[in-house]
Order: sequence, then structure tokens, then C-alpha cells
Amino acid sequence: MKLTWYYNNARGKPEKKKIISRMKGYHGVTIASGSLTGLPPVHADFDLPIKNILHTSCPHYYRFGTEGESEAEFADRMVADLEELILREGPDTVAGFIAEPVMGAGGVIVPPKDYFPKMQVVLDKYDIRFISDEVICGFGRTGEWFGTDTFEMKPDSVSMAKAITSAYFPLGAITIEEDLYQAMLEESKKIGTFGHGYTYTGHPVGAAVALKVLEIYERDNIVGHAKVLGQQFMKRLGALADHPLVGEARGVGMLGAVELVADKATKKSFDPAHTVGAKAVNFAQENGLICRAVAGDSIALCPPLIMREDELNEMFDRLERALDATLALVEKDNLAA
Repeated sequence: MKLTWYYNNARGKPEKKKIISRMKGYHGVTIASGSLTGLPPVHADFDLPIKNILHTSCPHYYRFGTEGESEAEFADRMVADLEELILREGPDTVAGFIAEPVMGAGGVIVPPKDYFPKMQVVLDKYDIRFISDEVICGFGRTGEWFGTDTFEMKPDSVSMAKAITSAYFPLGAITIEEDLYQAMLEESKKIGTFGHGYTYTGHPVGAAVALKVLEIYERDNIVGHAKVLGQQFMKRLGALADHPLVGEARGVGMLGAVELVADKATKKSFDPAHTVGAKAVNFAQENGLICRAVAGDSIALCPPLIMREDELNEMFDRLERALDATLALVEKDNLAA
């Protein structure tokens, strides 16, 4: 976001400052990144979002598709929502659009296949830079090196962290297009310095860990392994859609979620006060499985990319037992009423 502002100042467009994110997106919890995040608890009582941060619609077809609307038509509507927002705000004031390939904390929301290519047309039309947040999807999680590859995205900059060191050391990085770099280079020559940096920027231990991790990814073909194993992951995940509690089973590669609902036919959600998702996670832990409840009583699965097929099957077996225990509790306490 900061680099996008700097870039537009460098090319004589100081009014082009607004950044568009998405409802249910997650980009962090600082003042700026928390503003980009589209989850109400991150905003409540923190006076967020700050000025110049906007949010467009969430591309979750299961939740927000209308009756009789195809997934392609839904994607078109999401694109129309974005363009309407840009026109309402003024294209000359909108600098960037930020998105995760797959929304993580927002519920592991996989967009329609043609969503990002269609969004790109609008971004190009109004000279808006595309920022891809690959913190979760990067380095094999979707079955490709990056989620941008999986979803045919064409970002101008990519932020990454987590798997860049396999989470053994805290490290983040960003890549930018050459034209952004050159514009910033010329601007810094004018003002005498590029006024940005951190105490631990380029930390040698972090850099060494990242280099070794990337070496192992390539040496052991971990991304290729994840792509192959991801087929079994999606097969087992898809089978959970038949469970009485599961409204939708969604995912890509080795990333997925099941959304628990009170009524499969109407997609009625559970009362948040019942914390059904958290209860399911507790049952999973009792069965020796660590998973996470995210937005909307969805249970997220993000297993190690190096796991074997027998371990993957054991993971899903344990999750099924946890769902059965949750169903028994829901019926016993009448939580679906």
C-alpha cells in the first residue's frame, strides 16, 4: 500500500491513493493492514478502517450467489460491483486493489474460476495496480508455486511470508514489477533517499532460512508432491459435503474448509452464540487433529505439504469423527433451532 502511494506520487498522480480490498479478506491487524482486512472484529473499537481504504464484495458463490444465478454470472456481478465502486469514488483517486488468491481467515473462500481474469480487465481499464497477498497461498499450498498461477492472476506486486521459511523463522517479502521499481528509483534520486526500512530488514538468519527452505522445496519437489496429493485431498474433502452438518466443502490444492450449517437445504447458519465451529474444533483435538475454526463456522484445513497419503486419509477420518460428535451435540442441545 505504501509503495503504491509512493509510486503514484513519483508519476505525478498524488490524488490516486485509495486502495480497494474485499469483505472477508484478511491482510493483517495493524492500523493499515487491519483496515484492508474485511472482517468486522478487526475493525470494531479500533476506529478502522482508516481513510482511503474501501471494500468491495466477497466472491463466495455459495453464500452470496442469488437463486438461479450461475457461478459465471455471479463472477460478472462481482466485477460489476468493483467497477461501480471505482466509478463512484472516481477512477483518478483509486490506486490499488488487494486480494488473496483464496481467502484464508475469511473462511477459505475459493473464487469462481474466471473471477480474477475478469477483475483484471477492470483494473487495467482504470490504471489500478493489483496487489496479491500470497501469505497463505504462496509456495505450493494451491498445488502451484503461487496462487497467482492457479487463478491466472496478473499482479503488479506480491506479498509473501509464512511458507517462505516454512514458518521456522519470521520473514516476509514483496516482489514488484520493474516499472514500479524504476519509478521509485527515479523519485528517490530526486528527494535524496528512499525513506523506508526496518531494524530487521534483510535479517541474515531469516534470509539464510528462506534460502535453505526454497532449496528443499526444489530439491524434494514439494510443490509437485502437493499438486498430486491435492487430488486426494480434494476427493476426501468433497466427500464431506454429504455430512448432515456440512453446507459446503470447498478448497484447492492442499487448502480447504467445510462450512457447518444448521440447515443444508436453506443454507441457514448456526447462531454465532452457539460457537458450533469452535465445538467441532475441540472434538477434532480430542481425536488428535489440530484444525481451526474461521469465519462463519467454517473448519479450515491446511496440512503439511510433505504428508503422505495414508496420513492425509487419517486426517480426514479424524475430522469425520469430530463432525459426528458435533452433530450429536447439535441434536442433543437443539442448536439448529
